[in-house]
Amino acid sequence: MSAIAAAVVNLSVSSLTDNDFQIFGVPKQFEQSLSELDTKWKALQRQAHPDKFASQGAMLERLAMQWSVRINEAYQRLKDPLKRAAYLCELRGAPINAENNTAMPAAFLMQQIEWREAADDATSDAQIETLLAEVSALKQNLLGQCGRALDESNDPQAASGLIRSLMFIEKFESELEDRL
Repeated sequence: MSAIAAAVVNLSVSSLTDNDFQIFGVPKQFEQSLSELDTKWKALQRQAHPDKFASQGAMLERLAMQWSVRINEAYQRLKDPLKRAAYLCELRGAPINAENNTAMPAAFLMQQIEWREAADDATSDAQIETLLAEVSALKQNLLGQCGRALDESNDPQAASGLIRSLMFIEKFESELEDRL
């Protein structure tokens, strides 16, 4: 019996409060294999699917449903690099607090203004695509820096600043994609 299935039957094996990395049995780091996460997610969902426990009583079926929801929440966080980075910062005592902490370097604020003006001035799809390519390139660069800050330097404070920048970039990138 798997750890998840055993946990559904016997809560002493694992806990719904384990962190996402523990649930998926992967290293607690930024760098992850998306194919491995996907494979583990499917396996965990098969093991904890509530239908498997329907004949074993309402309590076990309800517990299986809780596990299924918890597995999905963990998967959504782990598969998305930005969410995974923010989660790691939180686990390491440096929550992002994007609602309360909007401080960004002046150079990045100027870059935001330039991008907004370029987006407003764009009159063709080609101009939007060029801007989108620039934004996407910076996003990849910052994700790499964030990964190094978390995995190599163990510096969640540095990573949290990068994540706040990445949150803006991701939102702006989405706006540009919508314009196309």
